[in-house]
Amino acid sequence: MFFGKLLPREGNFFEMFNQHADRIVEAAHSFSKLVANYSDVHLRQKYNQDVDNAERAADRVTHEVNKAIHITFITPIDREQIHSLINTMDDIADLIQDSAETMALYDVHHMTEDITRLTDLSVKCCERVRDAVSLLSKIADPATAAAALKTCEEIDQLESDADRVMRSAMSKLFREEPDVREVIKLKAIYELLETITDKCEDVANVIEGIVLENS
Repeated sequence: MFFGKLLPREGNFFEMFNQHADRIVEAAHSFSKLVANYSDVHLRQKYNQDVDNAERAADRVTHEVNKAIHITFITPIDREQIHSLINTMDDIADLIQDSAETMALYDVHHMTEDITRLTDLSVKCCERVRDAVSLLSKIADPATAAAALKTCEEIDQLESDADRVMRSAMSKLFREEPDVREVIKLKAIYELLETITDKCEDVANVIEGIVLENS
C-alpha cells in the first residue's frame, strides 16, 4: 500500500492525447498548404518543414505518454488502450510526414486534382480525430459518449469517401498517364494519402472501444 502511494495516480493522459491530436491537425494543415502552394518552391520547403516540426512534436508527446504508462500507478483507462491509442495516433503524424517526404523524394512536379481531394479528406479525418479525442475525458456523461461515437462514425464515412476517390484516381492514372515514372510516383502518393484516412479509422475504432468499455 505504501509503495502504491509513492507512484503517480491518474496522470495527465487526456491532456497529452489532446496535445498529440493538435499536432496531427497542425501537420495535416501544413501538408494541405504544401499541396495548395506546391508550385512555389520556397513555400513548399516552408510547409514541408512545418510538417516535420509537427511530427517531431507529436513524437515527443508519444514518448511522454508511453513513459507515463510505466510510472503511473492507476490510469484513467486501460493501459493497453492508452498504448494503442497514442501509438495509432502517432502513425497518422508519421504518414503525413511520409507523404510530404515522398513528394520530395520522387521529385513530383505538379499536384493533381485527386491529390487535392485526398488531402482535403485527410485533413477532415484528422480534425474529426481531434474532436473525438477531446471528448474522451468526459465519456462518463452519456451525451458526450454518444457524441464521441458519432464523431467516430463520421471518420468511418470520410475513410470510405477517400477509398472511393483513390480507386477512381488509380483507374484514371492507369488509363490516362503515358509516363510510367509518373504512374509510379502518383500511385505511391495516392496510396499514402488514403492510408492516412485508414489510420484515422483505426484511431476511431480504438476510441469506440474505449467509449463502450468506460461509459
